Amino acid sequence: MTAPSNCSHLVESLAQVYPWSVEPGEDVRSALSYLGSDTDAEMVVRAGYVLSLPLTLVSFAFVSLLAPRSPIVVRLCASLAIGLVGTHAVHRLPVVAARLRRTRALGETPALVGRATLRMQLGPTPERAASFAAHTADGPLADSLAEHVRRARGTPNSGFESFAREWRDHFPALERAISLLLASADAQPDERERGLERALDAVLDGTRDELASFAADVRGPTTGVYAFGVLLPLALVGVLPAARAGGVAVPTAAFVAVYDLLLPLGLVAASAWILLRRPVALAPPRVDSSHPDVPSSALPAVGAGVLCGIVGWFVGSAVAPWADALTAAGTGVGAGLVGRYYPMARVRERVREVESGLDDVLSLVGRRVSAGDSVEVALESAADAVSTPAGAVFADAAGVRRRLRVSVREAFLGRYGVLADVPSPRTRAAAALLSVAATEGRPAGHAVVATADHLSELRRVESEARRELASVTGTLSNTAALFAPLVGGATVAMAARMGAADTALVEDGAQALGPELLGTAVGAYVLVLAVVLTTLATGLDRGLDRTLVGYRVGLALLSATAAYLAAFRGAALVF
Repeated sequence: MTAPSNCSHLVESLAQVYPWSVEPGEDVRSALSYLGSDTDAEMVVRAGYVLSLPLTLVSFAFVSLLAPRSPIVVRLCASLAIGLVGTHAVHRLPVVAARLRRTRALGETPALVGRATLRMQLGPTPERAASFAAHTADGPLADSLAEHVRRARGTPNSGFESFAREWRDHFPALERAISLLLASADAQPDERERGLERALDAVLDGTRDELASFAADVRGPTTGVYAFGVLLPLALVGVLPAARAGGVAVPTAAFVAVYDLLLPLGLVAASAWILLRRPVALAPPRVDSSHPDVPSSALPAVGAGVLCGIVGWFVGSAVAPWADALTAAGTGVGAGLVGRYYPMARVRERVREVESGLDDVLSLVGRRVSAGDSVEVALESAADAVSTPAGAVFADAAGVRRRLRVSVREAFLGRYGVLADVPSPRTRAAAALLSVAATEGRPAGHAVVATADHLSELRRVESEARRELASVTGTLSNTAALFAPLVGGATVAMAARMGAADTALVEDGAQALGPELLGTAVGAYVLVLAVVLTTLATGLDRGLDRTLVGYRVGLALLSATAAYLAAFRGAALVF
C-alpha cells in the first residue's frame, strides 16, 4: 500500500468521528483536484477538527511537564492554541502541497515550449507539436498538456489554447509564448522561424524575470529569519551570565519552551511562508528507489544510522555528560539520511554531467545532418569528436544501434536504450527529436542545432537564477551546518563557565536552568536550525525535492553535531 493511500485512509478514519456538516473552501477543493487525490474536501476539514482534540491533550501533558507550577489557565490556553494551529495546518496542507507541486511544474515551462517550437520547425502543425511536447517528458505540466491534447482531438483546436488558459494566472509568459507559437503556424518559413524564436524568448524572459523578482523580494524575509532565528537566540544565551549577576534566574520550562518549541515553530512557519512565494522552481530530475543504481531497501541506511548513533553516544558522553543523546540523535539521523540518499545524489550528479555537455553534441549532430549526413552517421561522428559524459552516452547509443540493428529512438529510449537508466527529461526529449530527425532527413538539421542553442540558453537562465539567490542560500546553508553550531557551542561553554547556569531557585519555586539542560536545549535548537535552514536553502535553490533535501539535511546534521561539540570543547578549554 502506498503512502498516499495510507494517508487517505487515516483522513477518512478521522473524518468519520466528526458528526457535523462542514463547508470546505474552494481553494481546498481545487487543490485536491489538482493533486489528483481521491480524498474528499469535507473529509479533510472534518479530520482537521477531530485532530485538534488529541493535539490539545498531548500539548497539555507536554506543557505541564515543562512548567508544572504554571497556572492551569495558562497551560490550557497554550494547549488549545497548539490544537487550533494543528487544525489549521491540516486544512491548509492540500493547498500548500498543490502550490509546491505547481511551482515545480512551472520550472519545466521553458523546456516544454522549447520542445514545441522545435517540433514546429520540422512541420508547422500545432497538433503534432502539442502532442510531441506532452509525450516526450513526464511531470504535471506535460500531463496537463497531454490531457488538453486528448480533449482537443476531433476539434479545430490543438490543445495549446485551453492549456495556456489553465496556466496563465500562474505564469503569464506561457500564454504569450503559446500565442506566438500558434501564430507562426500560418506564417511564411522565414517569418515562422522568427516567430518561434520570439515564443521561446518570451518564456525564457518570463522565467528570468520571475526568478529575478523573487530573488529581490526574498532577501528581506530571509534576513529576518537569520536575525531572529539565529543571531538573536544564540546571542541571548550569552546574556545569561549578565542575567545571573543581576539576580535573574531563567526557569528551565521557559527556556526549553522558547528554544525547543516556539522558535522552531516560528522558523518552520517563516520558511514555509517564504517557499510558498517562489514562482518557479528549477528542480533537479527526480531519482527514487526504482533506479537500478539505488538500493530498493532502506535497511542498510537504517543500520548505518543506528551504528553511527551508538558511536555518537559514546563520543558525546566523552565530550560532556549531557551530550550523549544529542550526539547520538544528530549523527544517527544524519548518517541514516546520507546513507539513504547518497546513491540518488550520485545518479543526479551523473545526470547533471550528461546535461551539461548535451548542447555541444547536439550541435555537432545538427551540423552534420544539415551537411547531408544521416542522423545515424552524425551520431557516430559526434560521439568520436566529443569526450564528455554526453559524448559517451551518444557513443553508447551508436553502439547499441549497430549491435542490435535498431532505430535511433530504440537506441536511446527503447528497452535496451542508453537512456533507460538516465532520468533526464531534457536528454530524453533531445533523443526523441533526433528520432524524428532521422525520418525527416536533412531539413531537420537546423532544428537539431536550434535544440542545442535552446539547451545552452536554458542552462544559462538556470545559472543566472541560482546566482541571484546564491548569497541568500549560501548564507543559510553555511549557518545551518557550521556557523550556528560553532556560536552555540562556544556560547554554552562560556555561560556554563561563568556560572550563569546554576541550580538556584526562582521565586515561584521552578528550578533555574542548569548547565546540562542548557547544553542539551541549545544543542537541540542547533540541530533544528540544521534541518530547517538547510531545507529552506535547498527549496530556494532547487525546489523541495525530497531526495535532495534529505541528502543535504543529512550532511548538515553531521556537520552541525561535530561543530557544536568541537566548539563547546574548545571554548571550555579556553574559558
